[in-house]
Amino acid sequence: MSEEVNKYIKEVALPMKAIFKDMLKYAPSKIFGLLGNIAIVPVYTNLLSPSQYGVYVISLAVLSFLCILFSDWIGLSGLRFFRQNQLEGIVPKYVSTLAMILCSNLVVMFIVALLCRQKFYEYFNISPKIFLFVLILIIPVAMRALLFQILRAQIKPGAFTVTTIINQILTIVIAVLILKFTSLGAVSILIAMAISITLIDVVLVFQTDILWLLKFEKPDFNMIKTLFAYGVPIAVAALSLWIINQSNKFITSHFHGLVDAGFVGVAYNLTFPILMTLFAIITIAAYPRLINLYEDKTDVRPLISKLTGYYMLISLPVVVIMSLYAKDLIVVFANAKYYNAFVLLPYLAFSAFFLSFTDYTTYQYHLSGKTYILTTLKVVSAIIGLVLNILLIKQMGLVGVGIATLVSNILYFILTVVVVVPGLNWQVPYKRIFHLILCFVPSAVLWYILQLSPITPIVQIYILLSFYYLLFYFSKGIFKDELG
Repeated sequence: MSEEVNKYIKEVALPMKAIFKDMLKYAPSKIFGLLGNIAIVPVYTNLLSPSQYGVYVISLAVLSFLCILFSDWIGLSGLRFFRQNQLEGIVPKYVSTLAMILCSNLVVMFIVALLCRQKFYEYFNISPKIFLFVLILIIPVAMRALLFQILRAQIKPGAFTVTTIINQILTIVIAVLILKFTSLGAVSILIAMAISITLIDVVLVFQTDILWLLKFEKPDFNMIKTLFAYGVPIAVAALSLWIINQSNKFITSHFHGLVDAGFVGVAYNLTFPILMTLFAIITIAAYPRLINLYEDKTDVRPLISKLTGYYMLISLPVVVIMSLYAKDLIVVFANAKYYNAFVLLPYLAFSAFFLSFTDYTTYQYHLSGKTYILTTLKVVSAIIGLVLNILLIKQMGLVGVGIATLVSNILYFILTVVVVVPGLNWQVPYKRIFHLILCFVPSAVLWYILQLSPITPIVQIYILLSFYYLLFYFSKGIFKDELG
């Protein structure tokens, strides 16, 4: 075999084989999570009024806001440098440092939150009772975030899958029971989350063996500095995405009330959690192995390019179908009181597509440690997104939410493609894109024919997706992958 073929096998074919194996192990957790997210919408919309659903989605958005600032970035930093510290044989010291930073951050968070609670009530339009429940919920959520990332770093997809599925089931079952037998409304779901996540934390403690890794010793200042230097920009970047994709709930509530915020919440929960859970099947398996390959001085660009080809294959048909059948999906998966939410589905579905796409185009910043670039790009997108949200939501309501969110996410994606780190730029998989486009043409013809038939929308969706993927499968021999 030629040197080029040998290089391709070593740097792309063999890693892809390992990633596919990990994907198969992670897939049940993601698929079950996807089904759980689908089930949550009809269950909660039937048990909650639109205004209470608005309270629920705003509560989760506040929870997400605080976790971004004080906890999530610690787990992501822990994942990024786990392999490096493993090679140096200092994992116990490393994990202990992570735990110390998390505990310190939570203490700071509670102090800030309690001192500034009036500002939180006013800015987020949230009641003191709901805010208290959110603060309590952050403790188990923050622990779970760190433990899950350690589990990923240890490459234990089986344990990750089982734990995720159990967590999903527990939350839904407990929430339904509390909603059925009490009148607590949105608070019921927060209580259910607190109970289920706490139980999962106990399981994760044993799965990660963290108790045996923790060592009470003097913190390493250089290690802390590295974690903060990598993680704080990630937190700022994540906060920027929060502004783009979740601040619209608060702005909608301010201008149009909790009912419209509930509509935004339904459309959001039928797109972002579902689609990004499905799309993450690739990235959750690929990222730890990409880190290892990069640390071993391997060129990861061809592998990332190949992964984006598979991402588009999975995501584009689903997003297009969701946009074409928005009204039908709302009727099937949400209570009739939430019908107006269909307006948002196409906008948010494509927003989720572009946002998930950036998971691949931003590998360059994570691997090179230049997360400050990522932060800058997200901040620019967030500022523009916030201005668009305020202007468009006030004037156009739900349509304004959709336009602002989609434009902001497309802008962010474009910036990550244009601003590159030398040696880590995204290599566009042109042949795969051309192949996908060709498969869409006959699929569009079939869609037009189906519109003239008496076949129900759900069956039409099944026929279209089956036709598209079969067409792709039988024509893939014509489009052989590039070796670069």
